[in-house]
Amino acid sequence: MRPSSLTRLIRAKARELGFELVGAIPVSRSKTIDVYNSWLKKGYAGSMTYLERHAELKEDPRRLLPETMSLLALGFNYKTVDPSEKVNNPDIGCISRYAWGDDYHELIRSKLLVLENYLCQELNAGNISRSFVDSGPVLERELAQRAGLGWIGKHSNLINWKKGSWFFLAELLVDVPLEADLPFTRVDCGTCTICIEACPTDAIIADRTLDARLCISYLTIELKGAIPVELRPKMDNLIFGCDICQEVCPWNREAPKSPEPGLRPRPENVSPQLVDLMKLDQTAFRQRFRNSPIKRTKRRGFLRNVAVALGNWAHVDAIPALSLGLFDEEALVRAHSAWALGRISDLQAKTKLEEAKLTETDPEVLREIEAALGVFEIL
Repeated sequence: MRPSSLTRLIRAKARELGFELVGAIPVSRSKTIDVYNSWLKKGYAGSMTYLERHAELKEDPRRLLPETMSLLALGFNYKTVDPSEKVNNPDIGCISRYAWGDDYHELIRSKLLVLENYLCQELNAGNISRSFVDSGPVLERELAQRAGLGWIGKHSNLINWKKGSWFFLAELLVDVPLEADLPFTRVDCGTCTICIEACPTDAIIADRTLDARLCISYLTIELKGAIPVELRPKMDNLIFGCDICQEVCPWNREAPKSPEPGLRPRPENVSPQLVDLMKLDQTAFRQRFRNSPIKRTKRRGFLRNVAVALGNWAHVDAIPALSLGLFDEEALVRAHSAWALGRISDLQAKTKLEEAKLTETDPEVLREIEAALGVFEIL
C-alpha cells in the first residue's frame, strides 16, 4: 500500500477512536535532546530520577524499537466541563481536570491497541509497532510539534491554534513508511506572558523552561516526601495537579469539549470537601479512586496535599480533620497536619499539637510539631 493511502486510512481510524490531533513523521534522532539533557543537569527534574535513567532512550525512538520507520503523534482532548465555582472556596479541594474521570492511561492505551491492530492485522501493513501515552521514553512535545500538531507554549505545554492545550499526547511507532506532515514552525504566544505571571510558585523560570521542583503538579503528584515549607502557602487548595497556566492561556478560550464518556467527571472529584477527604482510610481511598489517576499519589501523598490545603484555609473548622491527620498511621500525613494546625490561631489547635508531642516518635514529625508550637509562642 502506498504511504499516502496508508496514512489516510490510519489517520481516519485514529480520529474515529477519538484522537483529535494526528500527525506523522519519519523516525529520526531527537532535535532537542541536548536541551533536555541540559535541563536534567540543572536539577530541574527534582526527584524524578527515572527521567535521567531514560535519557539515552529518548535520543532516538529506534532505541525503543529498532525497526521503526515512522512515528504517529496523537493528541486526545480531555477538556470536559469547566471547573465548579466551588473550587474558589478555600474549604474545597481543587483537582486538575484531567483527573476528574477514569484513568486516562488505561483509556487511551486501549484505543492505541485498537489502532495497532488495525494497522498490523486489518490493513496487514506492518509487523511491529509500539505505543505510549505519557509513559514512554520519548520527547513527546517535540515529536508533536514536528508532526504539525502545534507549538510548545511558554508554559511548556503543546498548544494547537484551533483547539488549545487540553490534550494528552500519545505516540505510535511503526515499521512502515507513512506520508509525513509538515512541522508546525510558527510560535504564536507572541509577547503574552500571562501563564508565567499566573504561576503561584514561579515554576516557569524562563520562556518554555519549567523548574519541576517548584511546579504544583510535581509537588502534589511526583514528589513522594515532604513538600518544602516555603512552598506550602502558595499551593492554596490545590490537592492534585494544577491547571492555572492552562486556565489563563488565551488559546484555551474557545477550546472544544471532549465527547469521551470515560473522561466524564465523577461528581466527588470535581469539588470535594477537604475535611471529608481527611477521613479516608486505606480502604475508602482505594474504593473512591479506583480506576482514577489520583491513586498514583497513594493515600499518604494525597492526604499530605489535603493537610496543606487545610492549613491554607486556616479555619477552626479544619481542626477536627487535621487532628485525625495528626495521629494518622503515616508519618508524612502527621507532619503536614502538624504544620497545618500551626497555621490556625486557636487554642484547640495548640492543645492537639501538645498532645501529639507526648506520643510522637518520628523525628521529622516532631520537628514539624515543634515548629508549629513555636508559631503560637510568637502570637
